[in-house]
Amino acid sequence: MAETPKKKKKGHVVMVPFMAQGHIIPFLALARQIQQSTSFTITIANTPFNIQYLRSALSSSTSPNHQIRLAELPFNSTLHDLPPNIDNTEKLPLTQLMKLCHASLTLEPPLRSLISQITEEEGHPPLCTISDVFLGWVNNVAKSLCIRNLSFTTCGAYGTLAYVSIWFNLPHRKTDSDEFCVPGFPQNYKFHRTQLHKFLLAADGTDDWSRFIVPQIALSMKSDGWICNTVQEIEPLGLQLLRNYLQLPVWPVGPLLPPASLMDSKHRAGKESGIALDACMQWLDSKDESSVLYISFGSQNTITASQMMALAEGLEESGRSFIWIIRPPFGFDINGEFIAEWLPKGFEERMRDTKRGLLVHKWGPQLEILSHSSTGAFLSHCGWNSVLESLSYGVPMIGWPLAAEQTFNLKMLVEEMGVAVELTQTVETVISGKQVKKVIEIVMEQEGKGKAMKEKATEIAARMREAITEEGKEKGSSVRAMDDLVRTILSP
Repeated sequence: MAETPKKKKKGHVVMVPFMAQGHIIPFLALARQIQQSTSFTITIANTPFNIQYLRSALSSSTSPNHQIRLAELPFNSTLHDLPPNIDNTEKLPLTQLMKLCHASLTLEPPLRSLISQITEEEGHPPLCTISDVFLGWVNNVAKSLCIRNLSFTTCGAYGTLAYVSIWFNLPHRKTDSDEFCVPGFPQNYKFHRTQLHKFLLAADGTDDWSRFIVPQIALSMKSDGWICNTVQEIEPLGLQLLRNYLQLPVWPVGPLLPPASLMDSKHRAGKESGIALDACMQWLDSKDESSVLYISFGSQNTITASQMMALAEGLEESGRSFIWIIRPPFGFDINGEFIAEWLPKGFEERMRDTKRGLLVHKWGPQLEILSHSSTGAFLSHCGWNSVLESLSYGVPMIGWPLAAEQTFNLKMLVEEMGVAVELTQTVETVISGKQVKKVIEIVMEQEGKGKAMKEKATEIAARMREAITEEGKEKGSSVRAMDDLVRTILSP
């Protein structure tokens, strides 16, 4: 049931994110942005685990007068051949992800009931629904109740378009070449088979992934417009191409990042950090400016044991200082205990004794690390939230994409922005310590390409700050986009 405040506000928006941390965090940030601009009541509807996380996040970071409600949609994972009490991708093996995706379709009846309840209580239906692009069925619910629906892509415009178009058209199946064109992109933009996740590479339109992704995004393409977690100034090409492809309004309202009180990993992931914040900051304080490489593959990705070994060897050979958020390798329980044998013998002890490397098990305070002046580069999986966080602080990147649209994000970061270099892709590749060392040197050097990347990243950070500026002669582009979005929600 929704948590109902005593005082009613004019207008109600119902938001439905996909059941994953990387989607829920931007949805909550979007809810806050809309609320700051309006007097709307906002209800975020989701499965019990995610509502529990959101309740904790709201209680720790929002004023008691907020008008963000939470509504649990009943969900029994065991009815869908999923482990008990699993209604989020957090602890779900990749092999079972599609079960959760298909199971999300069963949330339609309880969402209808929730909207009917809101309509009965307030005497009129909600102004609109805002749904994840992967939950296109919400558009059907909204339209059947004569409610406007907007789709929200928590990714960037370029990555979203590449992901959508390749799933829809499977262009790699229409050529024997490793390189291929993607509908929606200019003919001179070439994509490569190595940029495709194994499930996309194997897709033929009848597979489990295609049977969920394609119809859900097709329904989202029938909504009244798309909201995009990006900034007009940093993705002009991607936004232009996405608008042309969708033939819909697209509002770039990013960067949608967590507030300061959600920066620590305990709140962001529901887990204790592997290091005290003070200890991490003291370690960074002892390092020179832009001298530290930060390494993290996100909350749900990891690399193989052999790749982990090569990465450690390359780090040691490079002689650079680093912070590595490290978790068990691919094929093992990502939330399980870490075994020393996965790293070169004595590696962690040597790094600790020389104070050159800080290995943080499980979780670390990412935003605080990225915002510290000692951090010089970020070796990342290129998940969009991490990309935005890195760019917000002017930190160039080393890309190692592992899933979803991450390879396309990296392609844009390298080719369009010039703020990243690629190390390798996916968990299928073989890398050496020498490769790792070489790429680290390129990004961390104070001259040449490293210097140019840092300058471009710093420039992008400034543009992102300008985009969310509300003061001065002219509002920032993301503020103007939010104003236009609100006008659309309010329009008859």
